[in-house]
Amino acid sequence: MGFLDRSRTIAPPDWNRWLVPPAALSVHLAIGQAYAWSVFKPPLESALGLTGTQSALPFQLGIVMLGLSAAFGGTLVERNGPRWAMFVSATCFSSGFLVSALGAWTEQYWLVVLGYGVVGGVGLGIGYISPVSTLIKWFPDRPGTATGIAIMGFGGGALIASPWSAWMLGSFGRDSTGIALAFLVHGLVYAVFMSVGVLLVRVPERTGERAVVRSAVNVSARNALRTPQFWCLWVVLCFNVTAGIGILEKAAPMIRDFFAGTPVPVAAGAAAGFVALLSLANMVGRIAWSSTSDLVGRKNVYRLYLGVGALTYLVLALAGNASKPLFVVCAMLILSFYGGGFATVPAYLKDLFGTYQVGAIHGRLLTAWSLAGVLGPLIVNAIADGRAAAGRTGPDLYTTSLFIMMGLLLVGFVANELIRPVAAKYHEPEGALR
Repeated sequence: MGFLDRSRTIAPPDWNRWLVPPAALSVHLAIGQAYAWSVFKPPLESALGLTGTQSALPFQLGIVMLGLSAAFGGTLVERNGPRWAMFVSATCFSSGFLVSALGAWTEQYWLVVLGYGVVGGVGLGIGYISPVSTLIKWFPDRPGTATGIAIMGFGGGALIASPWSAWMLGSFGRDSTGIALAFLVHGLVYAVFMSVGVLLVRVPERTGERAVVRSAVNVSARNALRTPQFWCLWVVLCFNVTAGIGILEKAAPMIRDFFAGTPVPVAAGAAAGFVALLSLANMVGRIAWSSTSDLVGRKNVYRLYLGVGALTYLVLALAGNASKPLFVVCAMLILSFYGGGFATVPAYLKDLFGTYQVGAIHGRLLTAWSLAGVLGPLIVNAIADGRAAAGRTGPDLYTTSLFIMMGLLLVGFVANELIRPVAAKYHEPEGALR
């Protein structure tokens, strides 16, 4: 593969390892645009005559494809290296925007779904896992901090993409032509931006063509699927993400509904500010909590995410409308745990399975995100719609779903407690690592 070949990315002895996190960030800040999809929902609905459910389809399909492409492409990422993976991610993610631009221009919504949801979704998945194992190998002394820096970019990408997309729609227009131009600019700019990571990324010299970093445990991706540890962690990630994304997807209408019957209701502008605060909590939580895990251990920090998260949901369910600051702080705490769970899980996998095929194992684990990306919004929206049809208003629209989220986090808490070191029978023989 020439320039993209893994052998062409081996770092010289004097390479500064701190150049690798910026390479990872260039990819994650770009694909983090996915969290800003809601900016395009209203203009698409108006220009193409879509319902809210239809306009959400590209995002939902993108998250599903993220998990599936990460699962099926994880082994290829390990084999071909991070430069190949970042190049594939940049190509797919940028091409997805270009196909979407054609769809908006011709008013063929299926092209938008195909471009952003399918083609772009593959770019999301491959890009998300592309730097993980490389960062862990460069930073064996603090893997939580290293992966947290990169994955923080995915949470923070929306902070850049949201105002940028809104500005372009305001400049180009909110009709189909304006949307198409905004998609086109996204595709071209992200192609250039992600190329920085493609050019900059390197692997440590000791992880050349056939060598691996020596660790106490080395488990293949195939054997990892046979361990109870993998499936316990799958449950932990799935339910932690379900609980967080349920609030994130419904944030603006939820805070307005909670305080609609109070003397000082929440205005639309304030609700948008609340969404921005949640994005900030999501981003900061990724680096703060994953770095904390290097000090207190992975299991302990997941006890925090799941145990304190469940208590926070209980507070929201019982007293969420008692105080706006209380509601905002609780929601931000939950979203920080949501982001922290994503950023900590690669280091948790490294602790359990070693560095041998940690990227491929991480890819398979992200199928939990695919399910959670559908399950969380479905629980919150279906219950709210049913309660609204029954004539309920305010916090009553969400109380049941908040209790369900609390229950899911408690199940995740138990699954985390069941995780133990991987049995020796699943370890790779020494000769297989040469």
